[in-house]
Amino acid sequence: MPEKTLRVGVLAIRRPPVTKWGAGELRASGILPQEPDAAPNTLLATDSGVETWYLGARDLVLYSGDTSHHRDNLTSGRPSIWVALRGDDPAKAQIINVTADPYEGEGYASDLDLKVEAVPMPDVIRETVAAFIEAHHVEMPFKKRKRLPVDPNAMVARAPRVLTEADKWVNSPRKR
Repeated sequence: MPEKTLRVGVLAIRRPPVTKWGAGELRASGILPQEPDAAPNTLLATDSGVETWYLGARDLVLYSGDTSHHRDNLTSGRPSIWVALRGDDPAKAQIINVTADPYEGEGYASDLDLKVEAVPMPDVIRETVAAFIEAHHVEMPFKKRKRLPVDPNAMVARAPRVLTEADKWVNSPRKR
C-alpha cells in the first residue's frame, strides 16, 4: 500500500490560568511544514502571558487507503491537520499523533487523556495531500449486500432458541 511521510513541526499556545486555582491550558495552534532547527519543547515567544511553544516534530503519514478521507478534508472548506497532545506542561508535553484524516482525528478526540485540536493545514501540505490523492485514489463503488435466502427445512447447526436449565445463568457457579 503506497504511503507518503511528511515530517512536520508542531506549535502550541499555553494560556495562563483564569483563576489562581486553575492551571494553564496548552493547545496545539499550528503546523510547520518542515522540521525547524529548534529543540523540542522550546519556548518561542511570550505576549501578555500567552506563551508560544515549539513542541517538536512528528511524522504525518498519508496512506493510499485513506485518500477518500483526505479528499473529504480538503473539500470541507477548512482543510485541517489534527494534533493529539498529552499533558499540560509544555516542557513535558507529548505529541501523540498528527493526522490529515478527519475521522482518525475524531477518534483521538474520544480519548479523555488527550487534547485534540484541528489546526489549519498549510498550503504546502495541502498541495502535497492533493497530489497524493490524485496519484493514489481509487473510487470504491458502494455494493449493497443481499441476504441469502434461508431454507427452513435445511439442517443447519444453529444455537437453540430455548436454553436448557444447565445453560442459564441462574444455575451458574458464580451466583452467590
